[in-house]
Amino acid sequence: MPRLGTVDPSTDSCTGAEMLNGPLKEMQINIFKGLASHPAVLESFLAWAAGSKGGSLTPAEHELLALFVGESNECAYCTAAHTVIAEGTGLDGTVALEARKGTSNDPRHQALLDFTSTVMKTKGHVSNDQLQAFKDAGFDDNAAIEVIAAISVNTFTNFYNHVHATEVDFPTPPKA
Repeated sequence: MPRLGTVDPSTDSCTGAEMLNGPLKEMQINIFKGLASHPAVLESFLAWAAGSKGGSLTPAEHELLALFVGESNECAYCTAAHTVIAEGTGLDGTVALEARKGTSNDPRHQALLDFTSTVMKTKGHVSNDQLQAFKDAGFDDNAAIEVIAAISVNTFTNFYNHVHATEVDFPTPPKA
């Protein structure tokens, strides 16, 4: 049961309900219903989440990050949601499950997951060699910045879901 306020877009008439019935009409999912109780945060989150996807990483690569960060932070909501979203980017369930574990058969994806793991474990204090290994896999400076942004975006939703106890409204993915 949610522990923080939520907005019901079918009955409420607040700013958050207007957002849910406007730009989020097709995405009235439980996390947004909760965040809509604080419209300024929801609006800022949506802008940050969109802006963090600057084009250096593909949509599928962003989903690999979301899955890995969500699993690392033990967020059942985000691992379920991003497993579904990942399918829409062409990643199958096996690839999504492996990404949650930090592994991939694709060398580029493995380098992305390794770099993300290193950034998280070291709190950003990556070595020159670790950064170079990421770049040697075909990533550039902007991709490194997008990884850091993705960690922050996904960590926010992970922690929010833990505090709020957001009810999962996606199919439960297999255990990692």
